Amino acid sequence: MSNRIVLNTISYHGKGAIENIVPELTGRGYKKAFVCSDPDLLKFGVTEKVTKLLDAAGFPYQIYSEIKPNPTIENVKDGVAAFQASGADCIVAIGGGSSMDTAKAVGIIINNPEFADVRSLEGTAATKNHAVFTIAVPTTAGTAAEVTINYVITDVEKKRKFVCVDTHDIPEVAVVDPDMMATMPKGLTAATGMDALTHAIEGYITKGAWEMTDMFHLKAIELIAQSLRASVAGDPQGRETMALAQYVAGMGFSNVGLGIVHSMAHSLGAVYDTPHGVANAILLPTVMEYNAPCTGEKYRQIAKAMGVDGVDAMTLEEARKAACDAVRQLGQDVGIPADLKEIVKEEDIQFLSESAYADACRPGNPRDTSVEEIAALYRSLL
Repeated sequence: MSNRIVLNTISYHGKGAIENIVPELTGRGYKKAFVCSDPDLLKFGVTEKVTKLLDAAGFPYQIYSEIKPNPTIENVKDGVAAFQASGADCIVAIGGGSSMDTAKAVGIIINNPEFADVRSLEGTAATKNHAVFTIAVPTTAGTAAEVTINYVITDVEKKRKFVCVDTHDIPEVAVVDPDMMATMPKGLTAATGMDALTHAIEGYITKGAWEMTDMFHLKAIELIAQSLRASVAGDPQGRETMALAQYVAGMGFSNVGLGIVHSMAHSLGAVYDTPHGVANAILLPTVMEYNAPCTGEKYRQIAKAMGVDGVDAMTLEEARKAACDAVRQLGQDVGIPADLKEIVKEEDIQFLSESAYADACRPGNPRDTSVEEIAALYRSLL
C-alpha cells in the first residue's frame, strides 16, 4: 500500500511572515480578497495587522466575521452567500480553526456548487475542483488548520460535529507569523498548545502512521514539551517555537488521521460548545492510558520526546506510564482542568458516546473501541 503526503504549495514562517500576503495575491493576479475572521480578532485589532497591509497596497477586500468558535452549517451558508455577493476571487483566512474551517467549507462550495448542502461534505466528499485560492493565517498555535486537509462543522440541529476530509480544501499558502499570536490570553495559549500536542500524539499512534509522519509527530512533541510552558507565560521565543510546532504536527496528522480523543472532543464541542483545545487536553492523558496496550514501543519514544529521563532503562509498562504522566503534568502546569465534572452531564453520556463512535476520527484509533468503552472513558473523568 502506498502512503500519501499533502502539504501547502508554499508556507512562510517566522516574524514578519505576513509581509508575503500581498505579493502572493498580486503576483498570482487576484483582484479582491474575501477575508474570513472572527469577531474577537476584529475587536482586538488582530485582523487589522493583515488588512492594513491590504489597505497600504490598495488591494480590495471584504470582511466576513459571522463565525462562531465552533462554526456551524449556517455560518458556512452565510459565508457562501457573502462571498458570492462580494465579487472576491480569493480568500484570506485569519484566525484559529473556526475561521479557517469556515473558509475551507466556503471555498469548497463556491468551486463545487453541487455540495451546497453543507452536510454532503461530511467524510470524504467526492469534490472535483480545488477550493477558491486561499491564504491561511493562523492566530493560535494549535489547530494547524492552515496545513491540513480537514475541517470540522457543527450541526446545531443534530447536536453533532462532522469532519470533512478533502485534499481539495488545503490552503495553497500558509503564513505562520508568531506576531499574529502575540495577543492570545494564557488560557487560549494553553488550550491550543495542548490541542497541538494531541494532534502530535494521536497522529503518532494512529493506525495509519508511517515513518515520515512519525518524524513530524515526534519533533512536534519535543518542541511542544520544551516550549508550551514558556509560551503560556508570555515568552516570545516560546510562542515562536509553538507556532512552528503546531504546524509540524499538522504536516503529520493531516495525512494519517487521529483517534478517539478527537472523536470525544468533537461530541463535547457539539453538545456543550466546549472549546476544542480544552476538551482534547482534558481527555488526552486518560485516553492515552486506554490506548497504551495497542501502541507497541511508541510510548517510550513519546516519553523521550517529552523530556523524561531514564526512559531506556524502563520496562515497557513503566515507559508507557511515564509518557502518560508527562502529558498529564504538562496539562496541569499550564492550567488545564483535570476532569469533565464542570462540563458533562450523566444523562448525556450515551448520546455523547454514540456521536463519538460515529465520528470520522474513531477508526484511526490504535485500539478498537465501542460505544460502551467510550462511555466508560467519559464517566472516568466525572
